[in-house]
Amino acid sequence: MTNLGEVVVDLHSDLVNKYRKHAAGIERIWRTLSPAQRTACMKAGVLDGQVLEHPLDCKLGDTYKLVPEWNLQDITKEGSDYFLDLLRFRATTELWDQYAMGLNNGPGDHAHIENLRPMYRLDNYFTVFLRKPGKYGRSFRIIRRDAEMMKRLIPAVDAGLCVPQYTGHLILQRQEFLLMALNIMVRDVLEAGSKTRAQKAPAKPDTAVTDALSKLQIQECKKKAKSQPSLADLVATAHDQKDVLEEHLCLLSIAPGVLARAVSHCFLSRPELVPDEKGRRLPVYTDKYISGAILETLHIAVQDAVVWTYVSRLLELLEAKTGDKVYRAVIVQEISNVCHFEYRRAQSMFKRILQYDMGYKWFKRVSNAYDKVGNARVTMKGKPEDLTATDPQLHYMLRLAHPETTAAKASDWLKKLGDLYESHPDERARLREKESETLFNLAVIVGFIQDLSPVISMPSFSRKKGQKFVSRFNDLETELNGLRAKVDLQEYAVPIDHLLEPGMAESALQSLDKFIIDKTGTKLGFLYQDTVADCLEHLERQCQQVKEKMERKDEPTPFPSSTTETTEARIEQRKQKEKTRGTPSSVYEITPHTPSPPAKPPAKPFKVSKATADVFSTFFNSAGERGTVNWSSFVGAMAELGFSVLPRFGSVYSFYPPETMEVKRPLTLHRPHGSEIGRHLILAFAQRLKRVYGWDEGNFVV
Repeated sequence: MTNLGEVVVDLHSDLVNKYRKHAAGIERIWRTLSPAQRTACMKAGVLDGQVLEHPLDCKLGDTYKLVPEWNLQDITKEGSDYFLDLLRFRATTELWDQYAMGLNNGPGDHAHIENLRPMYRLDNYFTVFLRKPGKYGRSFRIIRRDAEMMKRLIPAVDAGLCVPQYTGHLILQRQEFLLMALNIMVRDVLEAGSKTRAQKAPAKPDTAVTDALSKLQIQECKKKAKSQPSLADLVATAHDQKDVLEEHLCLLSIAPGVLARAVSHCFLSRPELVPDEKGRRLPVYTDKYISGAILETLHIAVQDAVVWTYVSRLLELLEAKTGDKVYRAVIVQEISNVCHFEYRRAQSMFKRILQYDMGYKWFKRVSNAYDKVGNARVTMKGKPEDLTATDPQLHYMLRLAHPETTAAKASDWLKKLGDLYESHPDERARLREKESETLFNLAVIVGFIQDLSPVISMPSFSRKKGQKFVSRFNDLETELNGLRAKVDLQEYAVPIDHLLEPGMAESALQSLDKFIIDKTGTKLGFLYQDTVADCLEHLERQCQQVKEKMERKDEPTPFPSSTTETTEARIEQRKQKEKTRGTPSSVYEITPHTPSPPAKPPAKPFKVSKATADVFSTFFNSAGERGTVNWSSFVGAMAELGFSVLPRFGSVYSFYPPETMEVKRPLTLHRPHGSEIGRHLILAFAQRLKRVYGWDEGNFVV
């Protein structure tokens, strides 16, 4: 458990760093804000916008006693510099000096709490406030409370360095509140005044386009029941999902708004922030964890693309070796294991967001327990079935996150969730954006396994056969998770929205790239790219070995695993490989780059209504800012082009092109949260439409 004194020290360090970098900008912006804008800044980072109206406001309980200065009346008044004075004092004064003396030589935090006359507890617990590093706000217990021991404590008590623990806790709570509030306020003031950062929040929908397309008759699929997919169909599906995830990785590297949003979700949903059985959290929301969140965000994006790359390669090999029974048996087992592994990954990510958001009351962190790759272990508490009548949506989602739920069972729960959304559309609106996205990713792998199972007679998951890729993948995850606490990107990403300022996201990613090369011997992308190549070679050798043993009529034995290497030897081996590598860029590059578009003949132009042309103009507008598009407007536009729409699981929709189109590939998309396709999804949708169908703005003629 993190000591409250350590938390206060971290928060003070965060504020010092922010003030050192942004003091001039904060002062300039603050003096241009109206009282209403100042009020908005104060309320933006607070739960339900609850802030003291004045120093004696009792609506928040005893908060007015603890921090009376943090109130709207004093801080937001026009022409007042009180906030700037308070910020300057807390950011430029050592913690112990704040403890001893307040703003403008007023009472310090110690005197402020003492004036409240807290009820002392007659126990043996005390807290010391020392300037010495690591000793500020430390609590201790006296085992034997005798006269000699108390005599030794008297000088520290008289000097104000030692107080009863109850008093010390109130002092630290006061400092934690003010430092946290100031850190958040700095972020919101910078956001309110920035005119240079990339856009983050989605704009309001274009109501003219929405109104026009809402008049279209949208039929959500006249398509006949879909026949069982072929192996070729599944190869195309896996390849499509691989492309989608590579495009997402590319967007993280080139679109600061997409990166900042993803990092924020990762930062706020860390498993360590889930309370344990005693209500304790490990690290708090301090800036030193932002750098690790950036690494984790890019790492997860690379992993997502790599898994589907491997799945698509396995299916391609299976398609090419249909007559080879030995090869087929080995590959099919590998496909089964990797799909099972990806299902558990998607389930884990869904659970991570659910336990942070809608289902936060239903999870607890297990103290001092970690999974095999180093993440804090979180378990479910209570029985999901208790919610069957009162909150069926949460019931279904908890079932999906439950470790006993297999992919087959998940299919049933996803169908029930989809039926719920059909009968009660307002339930979908309760989902947060990230919950909706992770639910979509879970539905994709569940649907893929469901389609795949009858085609290849997929065997059960095996812990003994076909574990090369999974074990290599887990080893890499453990290695990279160990670097999260060592990377430092605060210069570019504190606060997180600073990534939206010109050049900050690019510099952060370049610095991260150099850090990973230094610590691992190669780029993040190459770590996984080489793993895929090595595992495919391993499968070839394994198949050959099985065939040779069968020819000799020996009993087949598992292919021997590779010998264990030391970390130093592994890094040196990677460095040597870099010297002979033909290209400096990985397929999974995390630094800004422009991928080569796939070779595709230009699509024939469509004659459409102005409303539909406006929708696709929003998607493919390269000249200026992209707006947003309502989901119904997009579906209406696709319907006008002759597409059929087939709802699958929850928020998963497949669009089937008309017979008249040259490209027959369907397009599977995630219906966004709130039915609004925001700017980050506009970019993703546009890339997919261009890649699959070769469309751009010139294809739509009014």
